[in-house]
Amino acid sequence: MTPKRPIGAGAIPDPVESPAPSQPDRVPLYAALDLGTNSCRMLIARPDGRSFRVVDSFSKSVQLGTGLERSGRLSRAAIYRTIQALRVCRQKLRRHGVTRMRLVATEACRRAENGAEFMRRVERETGLALDVIATEEEARLAVISCAPLVNPRTEQLLVVDIGGGSTELVWIDLRGVPEGERKRAIMRMHMGFQHSGAGPAARVVDWISVPLGVATLREQFRDVEDDAARFALMSWYFEENLAEFAPYKDEQRREGFQIVGTSGTITTVAASHLGLRRYDRNKVDGLTMTSDEIDRVIRDYLALGPAGRRRDPRIGQDRQTLIMSGAAILQALLRCWPTDRLSVADRGLREGMLYAQMAADGVLTEGED
Repeated sequence: MTPKRPIGAGAIPDPVESPAPSQPDRVPLYAALDLGTNSCRMLIARPDGRSFRVVDSFSKSVQLGTGLERSGRLSRAAIYRTIQALRVCRQKLRRHGVTRMRLVATEACRRAENGAEFMRRVERETGLALDVIATEEEARLAVISCAPLVNPRTEQLLVVDIGGGSTELVWIDLRGVPEGERKRAIMRMHMGFQHSGAGPAARVVDWISVPLGVATLREQFRDVEDDAARFALMSWYFEENLAEFAPYKDEQRREGFQIVGTSGTITTVAASHLGLRRYDRNKVDGLTMTSDEIDRVIRDYLALGPAGRRRDPRIGQDRQTLIMSGAAILQALLRCWPTDRLSVADRGLREGMLYAQMAADGVLTEGED
């Protein structure tokens, strides 16, 4: 399991260099940066057995997709905020001497008319070359990051990644894989959904990238003034967008079925369920919740109303404007597939990218679970 990571620095207009930490060995460092519709996040880590150890991190809400639904373009203010954050990331990469890295951008840059122009400006002003990744790779990276949370007895797995601008769902059939091999079979998907390498293969039944995330869904319904009505409309609208997903109409047995969910929404709901006034990753990552427990938290959010949610320390200032659009997505998913095993993952694209790089370089050990 990924260890607790250090707190990242905030973005500042003119980042100040700090001395590089002493490195006790020559094990190479790897970096993964995920520029999403709402946040810019980066991890720097070194291989450690079958996993990795995080040595530095960065996370900043840059709201790159603000106004994108209306204008189709990234705004000047959003670009400025994002470039300032990326300058901090560049300083961290230089300070640690990182040479192996994967830097990606997702839905906002895929959709924006000026996305390619923005990528060129980022490289010109920060020296960082970001790849705008396809939706399939985004889904695949989310899947492999969540592999350690898969129960050995799981036969049907749904991995859900609720982002700022899109939501990825991947349905995996594990019945052809022995129980002790199921986590490793999912990890091997770093080579592709249809490329399982050696060993029993996990079968991808279907996957979908819905172009609705917490920021874009909220943007579409911001003109609805009634809080409860807005929530209901968002949830049903999201479900309508699942119609093309192959398992959408399949009735699923709860036994042997597991959902693994990764997003700020799901970790916030988990923290609220636990009554945490201060977020604790060690208590949240890997927590299992039932559909009924999640529904109680969402009903509590609705009862609080916008003013109550702003004051609720379990939600936090960064999340309070987006929590109900995320909850609407989560409720739609659980309406389709009720479960007694929704596993909360405080992990995502960054962890998936780190694993993929290290696996490709052969610096991870297989070992036993």
